[in-house]
Amino acid sequence: MRFRYFEEKIHSADPTAPLGTPNNPSMRIFTVANVLTFCRIALAITFFCLFVNGVNRIACLVLYAVAASTDFVDGQVARATNTVSWLGKLLDPAVDRLLLFCGVVALVWVGDVPLWVAVLVIGRDVYLAFGMTLLFGVRKRPLDVLYIGKVTTALLLFGFCLCLLGWPVVGGFRLVDVSWLPVLNAEPGALGLLFVYAGCVTSIITAVMYTIEGIQLKEDRDAGLLEEPAQARTKEKTS
Repeated sequence: MRFRYFEEKIHSADPTAPLGTPNNPSMRIFTVANVLTFCRIALAITFFCLFVNGVNRIACLVLYAVAASTDFVDGQVARATNTVSWLGKLLDPAVDRLLLFCGVVALVWVGDVPLWVAVLVIGRDVYLAFGMTLLFGVRKRPLDVLYIGKVTTALLLFGFCLCLLGWPVVGGFRLVDVSWLPVLNAEPGALGLLFVYAGCVTSIITAVMYTIEGIQLKEDRDAGLLEEPAQARTKEKTS
């Protein structure tokens, strides 16, 4: 079964597009967008070290919120200035993963988020990382980030920020009778848990969609329909 959406994504590379645009990233390292991404990495690590050592929760929240809220900034800057790079395309989702890991592990550490959330979030990314490794044998260019993946990241990061804040607290809705779903059961908790649960659902959907794209990518390679940007440039020069 073929999906037109994935067909367009898989064959979106265009070596004739202006260098530094999304369809023709450059090999530059030191761009404004990449510097912003490096800053997000530093903020995430600093947050985690301070939080697990019991430093003021509000200060930790500010660090995490700044790192999370700038998720879209680096990408927007890169596109606006035509400085989209391969490093940026690799780093941006990796930093999102780092932020999610730091947030969920820290919150599980202090008991504000159920352990299964960390298992799901980290387990999904381990699964996707393994899949991406397999796909390097099919195509060197990394998969573009799915929109629903960005929605998942936004839901989880916003939910983690509210859980870090610990406010507002809502009473249990008594929708389920299981101990591992606080707020949805009779146990009160931070409103942010609802956003975390929503992010877990879209996280699973994202994993399914990436799996479908990976299968379709392999089918295109086997059918000889896949062409790397470098190959396209070689053909263009010899034509």
